[in-house]
This record gives sequence, C-alpha cells and structure tokens, in this order.
Amino acid sequence: MEKNDATFQKQQKKMLLNAGNDKLIRHIQLTLYNHKVQKEILPRNVEDMLNQSAVLFPVGPKCNYSDNPGELCLILNKRSKKVKQAGDLCCPGGGVSLGLDKFLSKLLTFPFSPLTRWIFWTKCRSHHPGDARKLAILYATSLRESFEEMRLNPLGANFMGVLPPQQLMTRNRYIFPMVAWIPRQKRFFPNWEVEKIVHLPFRDLLKPDNYAAFELSIPEDQEMSFNGHPRFFPCYLHHVEGDTEVLWGATYRIVMDFLGLIFGFTPPDAGSLPVIKWELDKDYMTGIRASA
Repeated sequence: MEKNDATFQKQQKKMLLNAGNDKLIRHIQLTLYNHKVQKEILPRNVEDMLNQSAVLFPVGPKCNYSDNPGELCLILNKRSKKVKQAGDLCCPGGGVSLGLDKFLSKLLTFPFSPLTRWIFWTKCRSHHPGDARKLAILYATSLRESFEEMRLNPLGANFMGVLPPQQLMTRNRYIFPMVAWIPRQKRFFPNWEVEKIVHLPFRDLLKPDNYAAFELSIPEDQEMSFNGHPRFFPCYLHHVEGDTEVLWGATYRIVMDFLGLIFGFTPPDAGSLPVIKWELDKDYMTGIRASA
C-alpha cells in the first residue's frame, strides 16, 4: 500500500510540474484559499501585526541555474555578512510597519492592482472583510521589503495565497508568507542586505536525495540565544556550479508547507539522512555591520 501511495505521489508531482503554468497557478490558488478557509492563519486583528513579519514566497518560471530556462523555481535571497543570520537562504521580507503598510495596502485594493487580480479577492473582501484588510497589509509589507532587498517589481507580482505562519526560533515573532507568481522579471538587484539571488528548481526540491540533517555547533558566546532550542534540523542542499547552499530553519519550514500542500510532498525523516555539521560564525546573530 505504501509503495502504491509513493507511486501515486510521484505521478501527481510529475503531472503538476508538467501541467503548464496556467493550470499550476490555478491549482496553487485553489489549494491555498481552501486551506486558509479551513484554518485561522492570519492575525486575529490588525493590531496583532505589530512586531510581526511578512515575507514574499516568489515563484517564477525563470531559473538561472537550470538546463530548462522556463523551469518553475522558487526565488530566494542569500543574506549578506552585514546582517543577522548571514549566509542563510530566506524569502524577501521583514517587519510590518503598520502606518506605512496600512497606507500601501489601500493602493493594493485599487482595480487591476497586484492584489485585486487575485481570483478570490472579491469573494474574500465580501465574505471576510477583516481578513481582506489584514491580508492587504501583510502583502504590502512583503512587497515593500522585496522591492527594498532585491528590486522586485511589485506591479509584476501576482498574489496566489497565504501559507501558515512560522514562529522564529530565537525570537517571539511570527512570519506570514505571501505566495506570489513572478511571471516576467528575470533580473534582480540585491541591496546591501543580500549577497545574491538563489533560484531553487521545484523538480530538485521534490527529490528526497537532496535532503540532509543539519547539526549546529554553537559558540559559547551565543549559547544564550539558542538556550532550549534544538541543534539538529532537517535541511535541503542546493548544488550549483560547484557550490552548495543549505536551506534550513524557518524558510525550510515555509518551503515544506508549500511542497506539502501543493505537491503532496513529505521530506525524508531527518534521522535517516546524512549529517552535515556546521559551526555558527561569531557574527551570525549580529552581522559584521553591528559588531564592527
């Protein structure tokens, strides 16, 4: 029975990846909207957004590191050494600036804006006006931060839905991921916070052989930041041009939520995977800009 289930999941993933962008986008939108309706995954009220974060989960058909230039990819940032958690792969985004993002969210509700092009916007605003206001603010945050970090064109991002929030390991803050389709933008221009842009092909993300276990070695002066938190994590390894990028932590969990919901993918159990050991740099929690 398990073998049949695995075969079915493999066929389902292949079918979705080969279905064409229009069908896949429709599938993503329907799946994420139905999941949102079933679960409370937005803040209970607008004021709860203070001290919270929103990130963009950018999906696009242009992948720099693929034999197929039109292959479906996830577009991530690699954090520079000038910021906290340097070297980590992450979705573009940051903290909610309630006053500014409330203003920007009103622009997103104009006709033909990036949010109103969403197929469920009219239904959401009519049946769940509170959710619509919160969604607009969070999406505004993710677009504003994405423009700042990588010059992502906000007018070219088509909203597709929201993923479950993730709590940060070392801070009492939640991340709200906003999924967007980026159909045309091929070039991005990272600011000082970003070392480079990394494209992860979904075909590779769906291969169990690309996963490993990540074991952290914590310097003594950073023990307090990680006190009580696990040191052993599942991770995804992205091999490109002789280099390997490691996806782990909150962004890994966001990606796994997306793969599980959209493709029915379950990553291998970490206990059965090869172990990669990594010692945190002394500036990991501060960035060299803060410690200089």
